[in-house]
Amino acid sequence: MRALFSVNDKTGSVAFAQGLTDLDWEIISTGKTAATLRAAGLRVTDVASVTGFAEMLDGRVKTLHPAIHGAILARRDLPDHLAQLAAAGITPIDLVACNLYDFAGTVAQPDVTEPAAVEQIDIGGVALLRAAAKNYDAVTVVAQPADYDAVLHALRDQGEVSLAQRRKLAATAFAHTANYDAQIAMYLNAADDNLFPAELALPLARSQTLRYGENPHQRAAFYRWRAPGGVAHATLAAAETLHGKQLGYNNIMDIDAALNVVRDFADPAAAIIKHAGPCGVAVADTPEVAFRRALAGDPVSAFGGIIGLNRPVDLATAQAIRETHFDALIAPAYDPAALALLEKRKNLILVATHRPIMPLAEPADFAALDVRRISGGLLVQTPNQLTPDQIARDVVTQRAPTAAEWADLLFAWQCVKHVKSNAIVLAHDQMTVGLCGGQPNRVDCIRISAERAGARSQGAVLASDAYFPFADNIDAVVAAGATAIIQPGGSVRDAEVIAAADAHGLAMVFTGHRHFRH
Repeated sequence: MRALFSVNDKTGSVAFAQGLTDLDWEIISTGKTAATLRAAGLRVTDVASVTGFAEMLDGRVKTLHPAIHGAILARRDLPDHLAQLAAAGITPIDLVACNLYDFAGTVAQPDVTEPAAVEQIDIGGVALLRAAAKNYDAVTVVAQPADYDAVLHALRDQGEVSLAQRRKLAATAFAHTANYDAQIAMYLNAADDNLFPAELALPLARSQTLRYGENPHQRAAFYRWRAPGGVAHATLAAAETLHGKQLGYNNIMDIDAALNVVRDFADPAAAIIKHAGPCGVAVADTPEVAFRRALAGDPVSAFGGIIGLNRPVDLATAQAIRETHFDALIAPAYDPAALALLEKRKNLILVATHRPIMPLAEPADFAALDVRRISGGLLVQTPNQLTPDQIARDVVTQRAPTAAEWADLLFAWQCVKHVKSNAIVLAHDQMTVGLCGGQPNRVDCIRISAERAGARSQGAVLASDAYFPFADNIDAVVAAGATAIIQPGGSVRDAEVIAAADAHGLAMVFTGHRHFRH
């Protein structure tokens, strides 16, 4: 039996080759892999001695030869195939262990050039994997070191790798090459600012299999981007769970929502999430005060919620958090004393991004794309991300906002984009006091927001994710007790809405952009 080794990631390769050698397999290998195996005392046959050609073109061509690919692709059940091998003096290859150049790692390096990236596009390795995977009926393909032990156990215990296991390994190999090619396509498309190519390949890697999905009868898994160049900003996929149970599907949805809310603020911010939407958001001078104010926004809904903080958790913040029951917390980091205190809550999930959580400054790229499944396909868009200078601040009423109203209006405008449409946020003194979304009409959302705010709506400001289609929205705002409004504008009845606001002495600002969230 013969095995071909050509691995960029040499983890476990010596032990795997040694195990095969102990079972009387012949090992064939390429350049650096062969040197690694020989250095460990293993006997290795060079690919060049099999093909009769030395590596050429600076290593671009090593295994692309009939003596290799014929040996892999020949069907063992067809006498004519075997006869052709015999006539050409080719001995079959029964196992291929191969993984690919680290393209993603290369393009993640600072100041990498495109020629350097191109040189890390593996050709021969992909061809080996695809050839061996295609012929899984007779050939075992091993594309990841994690599978070495299972293959050795099968050979030792059963004398062969079963057809079912070979098929599974082939599927892994095809997924590996597809993912690899997706990374390359994404890199080249990004260079041309082509975010929406005719064929979209998304490189994803499974982080974990989840206990279940949204409901216990649903199966689920969590995948992370394998974006070329990596992801520079804080993400949940790259975060670490420091304490608590394994994340579930709903935990992940809520924690990610919390991360995305607090990411929008440069000042210390806190958000509390229930069912993937905020029930309280605040900014303050310290994370403790921001958290307490976010909690005060809706303490009833906050119970059992998810907390997001954009600053490390200190002891004072941890002590405040322990006063109420929460399911999870995500933050950039935790002071040791704060972590020790919070870990006393057995069921509190603590997640650290290990990166600053701050407003996204880089332009939208593939890793930031918003991807949603619909029946039979995907919807793909750039994120709802606007820099402050992209937002118009057109005062359309006779009265302009006061300085305090301006601060609250801009805060509420940042919050409203995270609430499902029709979205309304009432805010006062840099904290939400009432919010509502997901209702069929905007008037109901204003009314419900005011009910949740109670007396706190008096003197608050109001943000709306889309324009007011009718002046009755102004009547609802007045009934709520709000004094200033921020909204996109753009209704055919803007003049009526502005006149109604002027009649009640309200200040109103048009942003020129809407914040739909469906």
